Amino acid sequence: MGFQVLETSKLLNYARARSLWIVTFCTGCGGVELPPTATARFDFERFGIISTPSIRQADLLLITGYVTPKTLKRIIIVYEMMRNPKYIIAHGSCPVNAGIYWDSYNTVKKLDLYIPVDVWIAGCMPRPEAILRALVKLMKMVKEGKALGWKRYLENFEFYRKKQDRLFGKDWRKREIEKLRFYIHD
Repeated sequence: MGFQVLETSKLLNYARARSLWIVTFCTGCGGVELPPTATARFDFERFGIISTPSIRQADLLLITGYVTPKTLKRIIIVYEMMRNPKYIIAHGSCPVNAGIYWDSYNTVKKLDLYIPVDVWIAGCMPRPEAILRALVKLMKMVKEGKALGWKRYLENFEFYRKKQDRLFGKDWRKREIEKLRFYIHD
């Protein structure tokens, strides 16, 4: 029985790795490099990766550009609405360390303090080749069962919640969901 479970999980991980559905959260200039990554020259669809506007079907959140506290609230809500297992790629220098906005009072400096990031892409702006390299790296991690940011988020939810509450105040989720209620359909 244990052997069968092991083989089933390997098969599921392989299937997940070869069918990633991306929802992008383009917060700044980072979105400029995404269309070339999907076109014929680079064509991420050949890896089984497609873009989707629906967060309920997506399993990969691609965050590009700088992140402000206001957009971070939306990113967290989108991430929490995605189904498990789910993955995050942070694209460009801005989500890593705020990039050129490093000294701004209104820019989140380290995204991974608030949500778990599986793969980072450094650079301002990363070229399509770097995006493809990160996608292939994530596919390999998923196939091997090593892309576990979503599990870290569940296991360390109190850590992430404290950081989020410190930045946004108590009961911020309730207030934000109330604001977004018109857009959320279950």
